[in-house]
Amino acid sequence: MKTNAAVLWGLNEKWSVEEVDLDGPKEGEVLVSFEATGLCHSDHHVVTGDLAGVPLPMIGGHEGAGIVQEIGPGVRDLAVGDHVVTSFLPACGRCRWCASGHQNLCDLGALILIGVQADGTYRRKVRGQDVGIMAGVGSFSQYGTLAEASVVKIDDDLPLSRACLLGCGVMTGWGSAVNTADVTPGDTVVVIGCGGIGSGAVQGARLAGAERIVVVDIVEAKRDKAFEFGATDFVTSIEEATELVAEITRGVMADSALLTLGVLEGPMLNDAMNIVRKGGAVVMTAIASMADVTPTLPMAMMTLFQKRLLGSLYGEANPRADIPRLLNLYREGKLLLDETVTTEYKLNDINEGYDDMLAGRNIRGVIIHDH
Repeated sequence: MKTNAAVLWGLNEKWSVEEVDLDGPKEGEVLVSFEATGLCHSDHHVVTGDLAGVPLPMIGGHEGAGIVQEIGPGVRDLAVGDHVVTSFLPACGRCRWCASGHQNLCDLGALILIGVQADGTYRRKVRGQDVGIMAGVGSFSQYGTLAEASVVKIDDDLPLSRACLLGCGVMTGWGSAVNTADVTPGDTVVVIGCGGIGSGAVQGARLAGAERIVVVDIVEAKRDKAFEFGATDFVTSIEEATELVAEITRGVMADSALLTLGVLEGPMLNDAMNIVRKGGAVVMTAIASMADVTPTLPMAMMTLFQKRLLGSLYGEANPRADIPRLLNLYREGKLLLDETVTTEYKLNDINEGYDDMLAGRNIRGVIIHDH
């Protein structure tokens, strides 16, 4: 079948909307009509080369939501007409990581930067050549053929234009606070960067019972949104945050600091280490360039003060359990998704959407697909 999709042909190029030939589902796969997809910074990391080694051309998009149109042989848990959200990290349910409750580390996740299907082949051609897909999803497309392992069924009453955000950003931020930092009632938490992931981290910290949530973002215009999501304080520099945290904790400092900004750079780790207390946690959720090996860490401080530096992939979430769980919180008004979406776009406006993200005009942008 034919579908329109946004394709990246080369580093630092614009997304190009092309007509793509899409094959139907094979063993363990489903065909999904995407209704909406989030504009996540991770796709832009491919554009800039921060995520090095991704074969191009590639169809972007990994925060998709849509409706199952066809199922291939061997699909057990999905049927035509099911509403689904994609998980940018698949969960096979059989590998060591899935079996031990670490679905975000599933062995199939190795495919997310290669662009192929789980069997190592392609289902899409553009201009007569094979084209890969971001994270095994490729939701910058009207239709997609995906592995069942990358798809989570949700209730039909939930708006797909908001549910798509749980495919990566909101879930990643929420889990960075709840799972990785293990925020507990009464904590002081610093969230550095209030975009798609940071807004989820603020909400995760709020839902976990944090007493003070200090948001750091250079874009002053995000202040009101930060408070809406649950921040108690907002500053525009890490220096201001460090002084504020020292004051409100009487010198004890924060229980955790979550790095959720657009691009992580080495010197930021020292700043984050200085803002947390003895035994405190610094959580690296933001992506750094794979070529960045610049961090210099205060090793004695980490030993003597028992500070912890933690990585967080997809917020250590279990997508099959946590996507429905967070959607229930949304239904109850406890998790804010509508308020997260600043602007909706059409597929042809994708480059405008990324310009808005980079300029700090959006918390989240969402593409609504035409069919």
